[in-house]
Amino acid sequence: MNRPARTKDMIRAEALRLFAARGYEAVSMRDIAGAVGVQPGAIYNHFPNKQQLLFALLGEHMERLAEAWEREAAALPAEPAARLEAFARFHIRFHIERPDEVFLSYMELRALVPELFVRIEAQRRAYEGALKAILEEGAAAGAFTVDDPHVTAMALLAMLTGVNTWYRSGGRLSKTKIENYYAALVLRAVQCV
Repeated sequence: MNRPARTKDMIRAEALRLFAARGYEAVSMRDIAGAVGVQPGAIYNHFPNKQQLLFALLGEHMERLAEAWEREAAALPAEPAARLEAFARFHIRFHIERPDEVFLSYMELRALVPELFVRIEAQRRAYEGALKAILEEGAAAGAFTVDDPHVTAMALLAMLTGVNTWYRSGGRLSKTKIENYYAALVLRAVQCV
């Protein structure tokens, strides 16, 4: 990897770390430059402003999430309960490994200017749509009881993503146990026992 690409990756990594630790508004480009070990002006060779840096971080997270789910979904059986369980397990695994990205994605999305917010929100809606489709298919097949697929999807995603607010590595529950508990909770939520 060449030096400019390495520097850009370091800027992304330090910005993510600082934004997650202090919040977007509390971090300056000068803070990020100091953490990377470059002059403040060097950051502008890679990102024109702090908004574009935040947008890049949020967009990359959503792209990785969507691509990983597409790979996972391609190998799933057609049975709705198996698909829903797989989605829950995937979401937990993906998010539990990325606490800073998850924090940024949910807490700092509001910091984007409207035209950038709309673009990230479209990526989020596409991912949410994958869960809604599973719920709709399961309800249509009589496998789930779902009054409103959109509300159910939002509630399930909030529950699944919320694991990052309390989970700490090395705690009393392993990642596998957490995944098992959450998968069972999701299936019970749609009355699929």
